[in-house]
Amino acid sequence: MSITEQDWKAEQERVHSVTGKIQARIERLESEIGASKAEVVDIRKHFWDEVTVNLSTAEDITETYFSMKQQVEVLSERERSYRHAAETLRKLRRLAVSPYFGRIDFAEAGSRQAEQIYLGIASFADEDGETYLIYDWRAPISSLYYDYPPGPAAYATPHGEIAGELMLKRQYAVQSGELKLMFDTGVTIGDELLKQVLSRSSDSQMRTIVATIQKEQNRIIRNDRSRMLIVQGAAGSGKTSAALQRVAYLLYKHREHLKADQMVLFSPNPLFNSYVATVLPELGEENMQQTTFQEYLEHRLGKQFQVEDPFSQLESLLTGADDPQHAVRVSGIRYKSSASYLQAIRAYKERLEREGMRFKSIRFRGEDIVSAEQLRERFYAYDPSIRLTNRIVLMQEWLLEQIAEFEEAEWQKHWVEDEIELLSNEDYQRAYSKLRRSKRGKSFTFDDFDKERELLARMVVSEKLKPVRQRIKRLRYVDVTGLYRNLFEEPERIAKLLADAPLPEAWPLVCKQTLERLDRSELPYEDATPYLYLRELLLGFETNTAVRHVLVDEAQDYSPFQLEFLKRLFPQARMTALGDLNQSIYAHASVMHDMDPLTELYGADQTEVIRLTRSYRSTEPIVRFTRGMVPGGDAIEPFNRSGEKPVLTLTGSRDELHDAIVRDIEALYAEGYESVALICKTAGESEEAYEALKDRLPLGLITKSSPSFEKGTLVIPAYLAKGVEFDAVVIYNASGEQYRTEDVRKLFYTACTRAMHTLRLYSLGEPTPFITSVSEDTYETTAAVRG
Repeated sequence: MSITEQDWKAEQERVHSVTGKIQARIERLESEIGASKAEVVDIRKHFWDEVTVNLSTAEDITETYFSMKQQVEVLSERERSYRHAAETLRKLRRLAVSPYFGRIDFAEAGSRQAEQIYLGIASFADEDGETYLIYDWRAPISSLYYDYPPGPAAYATPHGEIAGELMLKRQYAVQSGELKLMFDTGVTIGDELLKQVLSRSSDSQMRTIVATIQKEQNRIIRNDRSRMLIVQGAAGSGKTSAALQRVAYLLYKHREHLKADQMVLFSPNPLFNSYVATVLPELGEENMQQTTFQEYLEHRLGKQFQVEDPFSQLESLLTGADDPQHAVRVSGIRYKSSASYLQAIRAYKERLEREGMRFKSIRFRGEDIVSAEQLRERFYAYDPSIRLTNRIVLMQEWLLEQIAEFEEAEWQKHWVEDEIELLSNEDYQRAYSKLRRSKRGKSFTFDDFDKERELLARMVVSEKLKPVRQRIKRLRYVDVTGLYRNLFEEPERIAKLLADAPLPEAWPLVCKQTLERLDRSELPYEDATPYLYLRELLLGFETNTAVRHVLVDEAQDYSPFQLEFLKRLFPQARMTALGDLNQSIYAHASVMHDMDPLTELYGADQTEVIRLTRSYRSTEPIVRFTRGMVPGGDAIEPFNRSGEKPVLTLTGSRDELHDAIVRDIEALYAEGYESVALICKTAGESEEAYEALKDRLPLGLITKSSPSFEKGTLVIPAYLAKGVEFDAVVIYNASGEQYRTEDVRKLFYTACTRAMHTLRLYSLGEPTPFITSVSEDTYETTAAVRG
């Protein structure tokens, strides 16, 4: 149905009417908030003036308590009202800019009258409180907009399905109270609006996509059935955006029982946390918890080891390909990240229930209170049917009893007299006060001076034994590091644990490398989770039962160990795992190679897999070029958005390379681009490029410790650009020398797919075969212009 001038006029009048009502509500609310804030300030200022404080009698104390309680409740209620009003005001201000983006006319079955439903980022009712002028995009009826073309349609409600007919589906672009774009559309959200959104410059933070959610993305957002939802999506398919809208949807649907702090996002790096930080607040929701798996490892192991992060691991592999130890390291990483190694750790724990446990002696002043051998004998003296972790706890109780017996004998030793002489006046006063309390008004005798001396001696010994007791309470008497080392001290040990599981050929060298780093108190990234997993198998798992939903972005970069650990850490949570097989950049390769590690985590009956094959981020020419680099790339569908082909520029020297890059970046800014990424292979190459070009271009250097992204030209290693997009991407050196081995193919693909509008590649010498192997008609080749 074509839109007439009368339709346009009527819709514009409605926009003016609704925005006018929103503005009137804003003005009224601003006045109320001002008065509410003043009242809160006044209550705080005069809090004690309104409270009667009298502690003379028990009755007066009771009256004082209730007086204070009443005043606290009044203050709390006013503060709650103020916060609620302030949040409503923020939503209204967002609505005032763009009140809604869609409309559906829906007639329920049996009704001839269609209801007009306008969709926005939040609901807004007329003054009567019952007539909704705008429906929240997450409301049950709003799903019709995303899922159906005009015709028969149905949506789910808590009370059952409601069927009917969708009479009209219309899209808008409204800005500052003016209707900029309007058209009727079919099953998909219209290409015109999507093209308009995608043609804009990229931002330093991710945008919300509620106006352009596609049907397949809506399946992700509203999925409320599966314990595990796996989203396998091509680069630029909107999987992360959809997942964040999913969080907003779940918070809306379950607002009575689910809060933002009960959801946690595991991001690929801290930079990404900054990139997505504004999505939920823009939708009127509080941000969920955001972290990285590395931050969790540092929290648990950072005091004991220098824990390697995944970027340092990857950097060492990318820059050390010619090192003789490189192949050994890669072999070790792959095995230690495998399901086979996970089984070996479990088998090791079972063996330790029978033999091989290691303990640390409980020592005091250089002597054993309880030796490691005594601890081992005690451990295996327990009934073998008692679980290992329970035996550890029983030993803890026994050890504390041994310390108590030791303390009883130790206070009479000669060294205690020396320590007493060093006590402060405060220590003496404390002992005297304790003794006086024990006398209860009786007079002192000569014997009391001896009693005081005993008290001081016992106090000295108790204070000195505090660290020993703390170590026992924290189960530090279990030699977890020694037990983990034991797996590598005899290379054939794991083979004995898993008779049918083959070990890498280089396993003896892997063991040697591992022991050398453990000797330096370094924990390689590939060892961090296995070490922590073993520790918790022995000492008991720490769990977080408050978290109800976990999102794992870039899930293809997680090992089976890490996924199993997350499952154990959040036993009450559902999980959404987002990944792209073609962006598996780490040495342990993709855990989602066949989806098994993820689908097996909760079982097939509790798992759903959704695949997104359409790429929206990049123009059609860029997608056609990049999909030729990866296996199965033909399945990636480009969105119909025109643009120029990627351009490969060949250079013969470093000076030519830099001159060409400077000219092209200056030209890109002249065309109006606001964000350009100069993507390098490694952090080392990024630093070199930055130093060479910083005096010729305004540049920012992104490292793993950078707090956030900014607009402008950013020099960045490929692995830190994951999940982010830029107006234009410039590949610093796409030569065969830099990208020559198969293990960096997906890293190169990841770098190229960051581009929204323009992709330029520069090669110092012959280009990488990842470029020359794709169809020649998908890119253009030029030579650098000298001078």
